[in-house]
Amino acid sequence: MKVWIKLFIGSLLGFLLGFVVPQDNLTITEAINWLAKLAIQIGRYSLVPTLAFSLMIAIYELRQDKEMWPLILRSIGIILVSSVFIIGSGMLITLIFPPARIPILIEGQKESISLDIGQGILQLLPTNMLASLVSNGDYLLPIWIFAILLGAGFSYDRVYTKPVISLVDSLSRIFYYISIFFSEILGIFMIFIGAFWAVRFQGALKAQVFQDIIMLLAGYGFLLCFVILPLFLYFLGGKRTNPWKQLYGALGPAIAGLFSGDLNFTLPLLIRHAKENHGIQRRSNALSLVLFSTFARAGSAMVAAISLIVIIKSYSSLGISAGDLFTIMLFAGIISLLLPRYTGNGAYIALAVLCTWYGHGFEAGYLILKPIAFYLVSIGTMIDVIVAALGTYAVGVLSHFQQERETRHFI
Repeated sequence: MKVWIKLFIGSLLGFLLGFVVPQDNLTITEAINWLAKLAIQIGRYSLVPTLAFSLMIAIYELRQDKEMWPLILRSIGIILVSSVFIIGSGMLITLIFPPARIPILIEGQKESISLDIGQGILQLLPTNMLASLVSNGDYLLPIWIFAILLGAGFSYDRVYTKPVISLVDSLSRIFYYISIFFSEILGIFMIFIGAFWAVRFQGALKAQVFQDIIMLLAGYGFLLCFVILPLFLYFLGGKRTNPWKQLYGALGPAIAGLFSGDLNFTLPLLIRHAKENHGIQRRSNALSLVLFSTFARAGSAMVAAISLIVIIKSYSSLGISAGDLFTIMLFAGIISLLLPRYTGNGAYIALAVLCTWYGHGFEAGYLILKPIAFYLVSIGTMIDVIVAALGTYAVGVLSHFQQERETRHFI
């Protein structure tokens, strides 16, 4: 059975289970919450060694071929262009089809949420280089920098580094096959993730004030992922083939991203699907996926920008000026590049920071959407995953590191 079918069946069963269990029974809901957290940890379990060792070898091979900087520049170009388009189009759709106002029902006090950019930079280069390897599984950029530096060091003197290169190459392949095992059984654990998602979604529906924004995000999110982005790939991806074939090859990670809301949870799936469905060589997909998963968070930023527009309209009957729209778009674009520390709640963090940066009395506005924070994160993560999958494919094609795969051989 194909991986995406396993993930879909598991998510669907969990979704149905979540609507059956009594929401007022705290013991059951807490148990489902614990099982969902366990499932996400299992999904993340093999990520760091799999991608870190692959990234070391990728950097070494790309430097040998003198293709590292061209690949990085292509990735950056796609990230910037897609970010501007996604954020701008999302804001435009919100203005054309504005959701109903949401009553100002702020629960609790304002939370202290910030990007803490200074602390993030300090963590990139700790006083002990090996300390970069100590991580809770959320902020992985220090590990990627360590892997890039080590991979670059392999080119120093091949007489001395050849045994290490062979070892790292072997470890990369070993951990890749370990990650395959986890991806094959992940469908079972998606039951718990889907159930916890449904429990929260049921609570959001009962509030009866979020239906419009839920429908807007779902409608445009799926239109963007399943129609617009494939067309974007067709015209700008360097290869005039059926783009929905490549979208089909990314269904598994998209399903995992939608229900988990955790980008790191989807990365092991993205690695496998990039290789076995999209035919992207390791030297390309390892570096591209690191860049896209770290900096291509336009989906989360778009959700934050849409949400802020809804918040402004809920607070005030005044319109939003062109200057305000440009400010929101600019801030959202900057925030999309600054979310590598927040892989499990990116859209909500982005919204809180966007409200703070925008100001004008809306600093605590994000609290009115706190009951659907999980939903904002889910839609944002799904879009981020599709951007990472299709972007990695486009970079592989443009860099000539892609071999066509037949659809019947997709996992």
